[in-house]
Amino acid sequence: MDRRWLMSAMMMGVVASLLVVLGRAGNETAHAGYPTALAPSLVTPSGHQPLPLRPIRVVCTTAMVADLVRNVGGDHVEVQTLLGERVDPHTYKPVLSDLNRLQSAEMIFYSGLHLEGKMGRLLHKLESQRPTVAVAESLPHSRRLAEDDTGTTDDPHVWFDVAAWADCLPAVRDALTRYAPQHADEFAANASRYHADLLALDAEVRTAIATIPPERRVLITSHDAFRYFGRAYGIEVAGIQGLSTESEAGVHEINALVNRLVEQRIPAVFVETSISDRNMMALLEGCAAKGHAVRLGGRLYSDAMGHAGTTEGTYPGMIRANVQALVSALGGTDGTGLIQR
Repeated sequence: MDRRWLMSAMMMGVVASLLVVLGRAGNETAHAGYPTALAPSLVTPSGHQPLPLRPIRVVCTTAMVADLVRNVGGDHVEVQTLLGERVDPHTYKPVLSDLNRLQSAEMIFYSGLHLEGKMGRLLHKLESQRPTVAVAESLPHSRRLAEDDTGTTDDPHVWFDVAAWADCLPAVRDALTRYAPQHADEFAANASRYHADLLALDAEVRTAIATIPPERRVLITSHDAFRYFGRAYGIEVAGIQGLSTESEAGVHEINALVNRLVEQRIPAVFVETSISDRNMMALLEGCAAKGHAVRLGGRLYSDAMGHAGTTEGTYPGMIRANVQALVSALGGTDGTGLIQR
């Protein structure tokens, strides 16, 4: 029996099982207007001073989304992330352990705009059972980039425009407030504080990128994930693969990028932490064959952040690490102190 056919059939069975179990759960659970699942406030024997309630159990698909939720929810949320470092959300296939986490969650936050491609059906099923929020889909259509000329699908990589990602915070704040209105003031204050922090980060990125000579502001990566970054900070971007890593790069695409690198004398290209660098190696070999030496400028964080507990495991740390790599490889200077933070 064909091994690939067998693996595909097994995965279809897993997804089908997930949906069946979730469907049963949906018949037993109704969430109209985000009613809180938290237990009523407990009181001391004296009848005074309510004891603190436990945190809301939250599951997020990506670390970027989890970063927003943690900063808004503070001590009132207990966040688990499904997809860790070096995991590609475009191609990730849900497994039974994901079901256990999702079933135990009181709220679910995901990025949306088809980023979690193979999990999409599962996430939409959950929307009828518990508060399930697609944070990037809260961004107005006028702020989104279309995937292609048809305009029917949006580019999901919103977080690379820091100001746009900051504007997704109200969706998190409002969802948490509907679920736990007793903490509304704290959620609002946290969201406001983090929004200001991210706008300051946005300004830092603009200042750092501006130090790169204009003719060198070209970012070529493994897949086309940085278009929001390019629009926000004035950099040309191109990816060997398309918006989704499920698309395969062909010889024509690689040759076109080789010609561009040679003609514009671009000194560096970048690989991504969550994607194989096989196609990028072919690109470098093509440039070398035409007498133009191109080096790897570094590994960028794209669809996944760094290891939890590290600087790069936070959203600001991820952005700063990427900017450091770009500025260093493309001939800029760091007069803002951005790199050292």
